[in-house]
Amino acid sequence: MKSVKELFIEFCRDEEGLTTVEYAVAGSLVAAGVVTAFSELGTTVKTTINTLITSLGGKPTT
Repeated sequence: MKSVKELFIEFCRDEEGLTTVEYAVAGSLVAAGVVTAFSELGTTVKTTINTLITSLGGKPTT
């Protein structure tokens, strides 16, 4: 039976564990990029719609 120390050392040396961590980091970076892109896109769309509303004589939204 392996000790906790041996199991921990084996876990740290496991290459597949690092791959999982790398995928998790990459996934979180992609998610952050998507959130940022959609936030910027939302602001641009809102500005465009408000410009159209103003052009038609309406009151833009806040």
